[in-house]
Amino acid sequence: SHIHFRTAEPLEYHRSFLKENCRPDGRELVEFRTTTLNIGSISTAEGSALVKIGNTTVICGIKMELANPSVEAPNKGYIVPNVDLPPLCSSGFRPGAPGEQAQAASQFMADIIERCRLCWVLYCDLMCLDYDGNLLDTCTIALLAALKNAQLPEVTVNAETSLPEVDLKKRKPLQIHRHPVASSFCVFDNSILIVDPTGEEERLSTAQLTVVTDEDGRLCSVHKPGGTSLSGERLQECISRAQVRHREIRKLIDKVAQSVTSGK
Repeated sequence: SHIHFRTAEPLEYHRSFLKENCRPDGRELVEFRTTTLNIGSISTAEGSALVKIGNTTVICGIKMELANPSVEAPNKGYIVPNVDLPPLCSSGFRPGAPGEQAQAASQFMADIIERCRLCWVLYCDLMCLDYDGNLLDTCTIALLAALKNAQLPEVTVNAETSLPEVDLKKRKPLQIHRHPVASSFCVFDNSILIVDPTGEEERLSTAQLTVVTDEDGRLCSVHKPGGTSLSGERLQECISRAQVRHREIRKLIDKVAQSVTSGK
């Protein structure tokens, strides 16, 4: 009857847990799912990362090429993020052109990227292998970790031909000036706030919110696609939770990055 209640009345089922201040998967309201990270696993990419938040799994691979900088920003390179939600990651996605959620996620990633001063174009392909809610947090961590893992080849300009020459043997890490990390929240019945929603929690919520902070605890962006409004107090709660989450994720990325370099 337990399972039947869940499928017949999913919202009531969730409410029965939320009343007890817990969630169907046993988590507290403001508890994130286990987050794991692997970096450097795609040998054909210049930088890569695989992130799991609960079941939600995203892999990010970075390809780079030299390109002419844009006229508006002659001394900057650019990053082109692309989020792919293939049918294999969830029964909710169909084959064909990228859907609204994939496009919105790609745009969200593009908005939070602080452009690096390089004349490189970095193509960052993020593919969701398993979708169970909270795509944006998972993508943000995957992108940040893959960028931290990326090594840029040295480029010199040949004096005689004035053409750039790339030395693939000499590489240096990418200079990352700001480290944005996203934390996503859902609101239930316009009042109960939870973090790191599963796919089902997202579907049943009355509003969704993603807060992006940097390493100095500054707010980079607040992304709220529709839904009911949030009080200033609630928003402040989300920001402080996001700042704590940022520190946890930075520790995780540094730890994994260290184990990869010391393992070589």
